[in-house]
Amino acid sequence: MATTQPTVIKLGGSTLGAHDTSLRDIAAARRDGQNIVVVHGGGAAISAWLQRAGIEARFVRGLRVTDEASLDVVVAVLAGIVNKTLVAQLSAMGAPAIGISGADSLILQARRYDDELGFVGQVVRVNPYAIEELLRFGHLPVIAPIAIDAEAGQLLNTNADTAAGEIAAALKAERLVFLTDVEGVLDEQKQLLASLTADETRELITSGVAAGGMIPKLEAAMKAAAAGVATRIVDGTQEGALARVLAGEDQGTTVV
Repeated sequence: MATTQPTVIKLGGSTLGAHDTSLRDIAAARRDGQNIVVVHGGGAAISAWLQRAGIEARFVRGLRVTDEASLDVVVAVLAGIVNKTLVAQLSAMGAPAIGISGADSLILQARRYDDELGFVGQVVRVNPYAIEELLRFGHLPVIAPIAIDAEAGQLLNTNADTAAGEIAAALKAERLVFLTDVEGVLDEQKQLLASLTADETRELITSGVAAGGMIPKLEAAMKAAAAGVATRIVDGTQEGALARVLAGEDQGTTVV
């Protein structure tokens, strides 16, 4: 059974469709004996289901405001529909996928940010034991970013990029890969930055050059870097993008 440190792969909403090869690349890597952990988002699906339920989607500081009604939809969509759909797709490709959430076995322990955000969790502790055991038995964990406030027994919505960074750091992963819909991190002239240190990454955020959904990815990359884990941010909509990363080819942006 494979004993190498795992690669943690974050699948974003933009790379959850059948239009790219990300899942095929993941399944092929697992069949080749690589240890893979998938952390997924699902923001577009959540918004669609909230709309069906007549609940308005609201965001504060880039984070989804999650009240009690919204939380039910978030948990059902992320840990249910999206997670199990990914498990089914990966299983059909020959990968031994098992779908769990960060609330299972206290993997992602969190506390609420503030009342304004509602049931949104800031991760305070990661317990990677359950993930390590699944890997030891040859499985491919597929993790929904639902955290738990263990003291209150309360489920919390967590940013998937943040969850991926925390999990990669706790596992001391071989690498963390963000599959997104842009070629990588861009400078002020919109040119690709091939490599960044943690200090350079922090400067991009504080200067406002990095904005929107790139910020939690870069913050997660810094968290991983502090644990000795390099991060690669690549365009997952390009055919074979993940396969090339796993084969060691340079593309996108690397944060070390």
